[in-house]
Amino acid sequence: MKNKRFRARLAAAGILFLLTLGLIYAFFPFLWMVSSSVKSNNEIFVQPPQLLPRVFTLATYQGIFQDPGKLRFFINSYIVSFCATALTLVIAIFAAYGFSRYDFRLKKSLNVFIISTQGVPTMTLLIPYFGLVVSLGLYDSYWALILTYLVFTLPYAITMMTGYFNTLPRELDEAVQIDGGTPVRCLWRILVPISTPGIIATGIYTFLLCWNEYLFALTLTKSTEMRTVPVGIQLLMGEHTYEWNEMMAMSVLGSLPIVIIYLFAQKYFLAGLTSGAVKG
Repeated sequence: MKNKRFRARLAAAGILFLLTLGLIYAFFPFLWMVSSSVKSNNEIFVQPPQLLPRVFTLATYQGIFQDPGKLRFFINSYIVSFCATALTLVIAIFAAYGFSRYDFRLKKSLNVFIISTQGVPTMTLLIPYFGLVVSLGLYDSYWALILTYLVFTLPYAITMMTGYFNTLPRELDEAVQIDGGTPVRCLWRILVPISTPGIIATGIYTFLLCWNEYLFALTLTKSTEMRTVPVGIQLLMGEHTYEWNEMMAMSVLGSLPIVIIYLFAQKYFLAGLTSGAVKG
């Protein structure tokens, strides 16, 4: 009996030790990023490297907040990410409702097509989208990024919301129809309110994709007034010198929206992912 307890405690201690190592491994890059952002650029190159700064300074953050050009990067990212996320959710909710509640020709084929688009490498679409955006006169504009991101986020959003709507009983629709309600009324008055976890989970993931996207943001814009945060960080890399402390400060500020959103909506995010995975 004592041997079993000892083995159980030993196993628990081993698991705790491995989890601690994993936490340190995952958290250390972020900690180093924060530490580098409060150092002078010269101190970052000190050998051997030191985690804690010798001289704590917030000059890099003050420089960012006092520079309208750098603040513009954040404004652009917020505009593009929120608009793309909102459009994605509206379209995905309607599409998912149709896939979940109605049977029609080519339904399975459309589902397969939507899922298969996730397997297309984005790099191969760069030149076609660039030509399309230029021909439509949208180059170097918010709409160039919003519409492009919409194409990449919709397949996941539709799949996620369809899986979540499939978990909701059809009796809800029937009850609304008996009372004379339309399908649209059933969707927005009944299904959408009780699908909040799934919608929030889909919205967080969509916002994350849009906020962190770099390749198309770099290609489809040319003026510094239209650049987003990922591109703005890259612009701090000069020809002969790198402003590492400023780059790290920009990275910290760029990470905060995702961290804050996830912390406040964590329970909805986890509930939405697990519920949407029950039925596909």
